[in-house]
Amino acid sequence: MIRNIATILLVFLSLTSLGQKESRTKVLLLMGSRFELTAISRNQENANKAIEAGITEIKRIEKLISSWNPNSQTSKIIRNAGIKPVIDDQELFNLIRRSIKVSELTHGAFDISYASMDKVWRFDGEMKQLPDSSVVAASVAKINYKNIILNPDTRTVFLKDKGMKIGFGAIGKGYAANKALDIMSKMNLGGALVNASGDLISWGKNEDGKDWKVGIVNPKQKEKIFSWLNISETAVVTSGNYEKFVKINGETYSHIIDPRTGYPVKGLSSVSIICPNAELADALATSVFVLGKEKGLELINQLKGIECLLITDKHELFTSKNLHLDYINKPIINHKYQIKIGNNHAK
Repeated sequence: MIRNIATILLVFLSLTSLGQKESRTKVLLLMGSRFELTAISRNQENANKAIEAGITEIKRIEKLISSWNPNSQTSKIIRNAGIKPVIDDQELFNLIRRSIKVSELTHGAFDISYASMDKVWRFDGEMKQLPDSSVVAASVAKINYKNIILNPDTRTVFLKDKGMKIGFGAIGKGYAANKALDIMSKMNLGGALVNASGDLISWGKNEDGKDWKVGIVNPKQKEKIFSWLNISETAVVTSGNYEKFVKINGETYSHIIDPRTGYPVKGLSSVSIICPNAELADALATSVFVLGKEKGLELINQLKGIECLLITDKHELFTSKNLHLDYINKPIINHKYQIKIGNNHAK
């Protein structure tokens, strides 16, 4: 369940005429990922202030949830696994509680305790053979969201088993994007957008006064876009398995791990979730990847206001039942893809 590399491309058309709204964008590395913050305003100084406010908020969240920072509350929880409960800030406590709710919703396909197996699979090019099955089994034995014990009265978090870990790689950037955009939207802008390595959420309109246009990249040809989405005050999160993987004995293993088995998932190449909340979209993108096409679509079709678009390893494109072609603006499809909307399909 290691967080995936997303594939969303944002298209900007900058206006420079006097008196018209312009887009100001800043790109930088935060939370170990590429963040892109954009503000729309007639006032350049105000736009820059909004962007800096968003960056400050993301840095604050990183300090709160980072397991790499030994002084973070998350690290303190991990150090005390199997030992004692840890009193948490209400914000972190609530994030963990929401994470557990997603785990319950997805029957463990999403699980922040996946971090217990963070050293088993490596996708840095050094891994030459599959991990021993006993090692995988031992790491999975520590993964269980039901063993994250929350006490709302004392606001404590307790990891029941020694060696358990939690990590927010599959939900943290979405949460940070939400929080940054919330602050920026209150700073007298015409529109704003935060793109956290593909965890993207928008507010207002672009510099043209229109909805934001987002392109979803072809998984097999990353330089090409196969579908365009027009969004307004909506999050779009895309997860892919084709940028981070390892090949062993001619077999490709993606970096997206099923926390229930400890092994990389197969069947899908790309999952895009569309909903108003980037945190939830972030978690669901990974969940659908793990659940697979049938169970993933079944889950999304039960959730009000949430849609998905996914591509299988066989180059088929499927959508949730309420995401129709008129929602996709002039799809540009490689000839190898077969578009499937609901029970209908067209080449």
